[in-house]
Amino acid sequence: MTLLLLAASTQAGAQNIRPGLWELSVKVKSADAQTDQAISAAVKQLDSLPPEQRARLDSMLQQNGVTLPPVKSDGALRRPYCITPEMAASKELPLPAQGQCSSKRIAIAGGYSLSYECSKPLARGQGTVLMQGDSAFTSSMEASSDAGDGRMQKFTVESTGRWLKASCTPK
Repeated sequence: MTLLLLAASTQAGAQNIRPGLWELSVKVKSADAQTDQAISAAVKQLDSLPPEQRARLDSMLQQNGVTLPPVKSDGALRRPYCITPEMAASKELPLPAQGQCSSKRIAIAGGYSLSYECSKPLARGQGTVLMQGDSAFTSSMEASSDAGDGRMQKFTVESTGRWLKASCTPK
């Protein structure tokens, strides 16, 4: 779910986008107090793991195709994201979400309003992306997704993106 929201929040449409390595930070807050507390507790627990335990957890998860992003001091999850020259030239960042999803963008002053809807997995959301030149953005989304028991859970997703360097290589 977080990757879907992250991807949706990074869609920037016709704004100029600088190719290269970007850092995306995402903070998710649930409308349900119990779920929000569970998310906060999990993020804090992840952040407080000793390096050797975190390495073992990351290794175990990677064997199943899951990568946990680092956690920032404010509780935001952060991950690198590569924007290729072709992606930047198209002026539209792809939505790498799995499933059956559609999205719509409408230009607004300084950025875009956007919405998405997925039938599998069941999810939807709407929000805004505000560009700060070609190398940074902020985003705010209201989203909901299937909680697995037939009810929709609501989330607020605050995101930022910042360009780091022209090359997508780690070093």
